[in-house]
Amino acid sequence: TQHRQNQFRNVVGLGSLIGLRNNYFCGTTTFAKPLLEKIMDFHEIRKEYEDSGINESSLLESPIEQFRQWYDLAVEKSPGKWLEPNAMSLATSDGAGVISNRYVLMKHIEDDGIQFFTNYDSQKGKQLEANTNCAVAFHWPYLGRQVRIQGAVEKTSREVSETYFHSRPRGSQIGAAASQQSSKVETREQLDQQRSKLEKQFDGQPVPLPDNWGGYLIRPTRFEFWQGRLDRLHDRIVFTHLDGQWSRFRLSP
Repeated sequence: TQHRQNQFRNVVGLGSLIGLRNNYFCGTTTFAKPLLEKIMDFHEIRKEYEDSGINESSLLESPIEQFRQWYDLAVEKSPGKWLEPNAMSLATSDGAGVISNRYVLMKHIEDDGIQFFTNYDSQKGKQLEANTNCAVAFHWPYLGRQVRIQGAVEKTSREVSETYFHSRPRGSQIGAAASQQSSKVETREQLDQQRSKLEKQFDGQPVPLPDNWGGYLIRPTRFEFWQGRLDRLHDRIVFTHLDGQWSRFRLSP
């Protein structure tokens, strides 16, 4: 029943489902069976989308401006402060074609691309050094929308990196300086000790921008705007950049 499902959620939380699943199969948890079966059945996890899609006649000529328009709406309609509409999945690869993926935060939309900031010695930084091509994806499920962007990166200027770095909370500045991102660390205590050391070292003075920390500008060569539609007949509109011009076409879903 709905009451039993709500009671189950309140008592154990969704984060305990894996443990409950294991107990259930050992025969020690029986009350959770209906809910677990429903959640674990991936075929039942399905969203039906609105029957309102992309009106091509209303699309802007510039995909950057179209993206800015969609992003502004995603911020306006965000369901809460806990959500980060600027979160994007960033895919990079090394010289051998080995791909990795992670979420980062877009920090600026410029006329020539979008910016994010990171440690240049991280895995993504090393991969982008070997292969400047990358892809990002934004997903705003509450709007039934996705945006995919492909392009090549270049590092932002030191001045741009300095300005953004010192706009961050001081704790985040210390954290960036303390972390040798993507390198092995023996214990959490070791990381905390390094943070404490830097807090004392820079007490009462600005935290300097680390030499290996800064921004990237993704210069897009391709945008795809995706809008969910009924019966999985989604709208997909692509902009591609060639010889200084943007062209636009529709893809089959």
